[in-house]
Amino acid sequence: MAIGTDATVSPGTWRDLRKPLWPLALLVPVLPFLGWLGWRATGGAWAWWLTPAVVFGLIPAIDLLIGDDRHNPPEEEVPRLQADGYYRWLTYLYLPAQYAALVLCCAVWARGDLSWVGAAGLVATVGVVNGIAINTAHELGHKRETAERWLSKVALAPTAYGHFYVEHNRGHHTRVATPEDPASSRLGESFWAFWPRTVWGSLRSAWRLETGRFRLRGRSPWTHRNDILNAWAMTVVLFGVLVIAFGPVVLPFLLLQAVVGFSLLEVVNYLEHYGLARQRNAAGRYEKVDPRHSWNSDRTVTNVFLFQLQRHSDHHANPLRRYQTLRSFDVSPRLPAGYATMVVVALVPPLWRRVMDHRVIAHYGGDLDLANVHPSALRRLRERQRRRPAATQGYAR
Repeated sequence: MAIGTDATVSPGTWRDLRKPLWPLALLVPVLPFLGWLGWRATGGAWAWWLTPAVVFGLIPAIDLLIGDDRHNPPEEEVPRLQADGYYRWLTYLYLPAQYAALVLCCAVWARGDLSWVGAAGLVATVGVVNGIAINTAHELGHKRETAERWLSKVALAPTAYGHFYVEHNRGHHTRVATPEDPASSRLGESFWAFWPRTVWGSLRSAWRLETGRFRLRGRSPWTHRNDILNAWAMTVVLFGVLVIAFGPVVLPFLLLQAVVGFSLLEVVNYLEHYGLARQRNAAGRYEKVDPRHSWNSDRTVTNVFLFQLQRHSDHHANPLRRYQTLRSFDVSPRLPAGYATMVVVALVPPLWRRVMDHRVIAHYGGDLDLANVHPSALRRLRERQRRRPAATQGYAR
C-alpha cells in the first residue's frame, strides 16, 4: 500500500520538524481570553467573534499559503514517538485551558450586559473551544491507559456528549463507511439532513452498545460503571457547579454552547466519510477498513491544531496510533482543503455538492453502486451523470 513521501527517510537522521509547532493546538482554548481582553479594552461585541474568526478564517488562509505536509515518520521511529510524553502532555493541557475558558465565559454571561451580537459570539466562542475539545477527547479515548480514557470523558462533559466515548470507539469504528453507521454521511445527503440522523442515531446506538455489554454479563446497566451514565454524570455535576457559582442565568448559555460544540463534531463527522463505502465480500461481510474509506487532508496548519485528525485513514486502520505517528497514504481520497475550510463549505449544501459530489463519483470510477448514496439523491445523481459524463472521469484528489 502506497504511503506518503517520507516513508524511506533513514531513521537515524529523521526528526519531527513540527515538534515545536504542536503546542499551537493549545491556542484555541486561549483565544477566549484574548477575546475577553479585546472586549474589556474596547467594549466591542466584535471581540467575542475572535475565536470563530481565527478558526474558520485565519487558519484556512494560512493553510492555503503554507500548503500540505505529507511527511511520514519511519516505522522504526514510531515506538520512540509513541512513548514520548511531550506529545501526550499537550493533549492533557488542553483540558484545564478548556475549563478555564468555560468558567471565564460563564462569568461574562452572568453579568448580563452583552448585546445580542456579543452574546451570540460568546456562545460561538465557547462552542468552538468545546467542540474542538471533542477532538482531544477522541485522541485520548482511543488509548489503553485508564487515566486517558477518563480524561476523554472530562473533555466531553461541557458538550454533554459523553456517549460519544462509547459510540465512536465501539460503534463508528466497526460500522464506518456503511449505511448502518449514523456517523457516516451519504453521497447527496446535506449536513442539515445528516445532523438529526447522526445525533439521534449515535445516541441510540451508544445506549444499545453499552446496555448490551452489561446484559451479556447478566448485570444491570444502571450502575456507575456504565460508561455513558458516568460520562453524563460529569456533565450534570459540571453544569450544577456552574449554576451554583453564577446563577441559573448561565443554564441557557451552557445548553446553547453544548449544541454548537457537538454540532461542530458532527459536521467534521459529515466530511470525514462523505459518500465512501466499504464493499461486501463473497461471504456477505463488509471488507476491512482501509485508507480508501476516509477523506484525508495534509494541510499543515489544521493538522497541527487538530492533533492530525485529518490523517483520518490511518487512524481508522490503526486506532491506537498516537497522533504524532499517523501517516499519509497515497491511496486515500483527499479533500480539496483542510477541515477548517471544509466545515464552512459543508454548511452550504449547494456549494458542498459542487465541491464534493464529483470527487466521490470519480473515486469510484463513475459507479454509483459502489458509493454510500443517500436514497433520495440517487435519481438526481444518475441524471447528473447522464448529462455530464465527464464529471465521472479521474480520481478524487
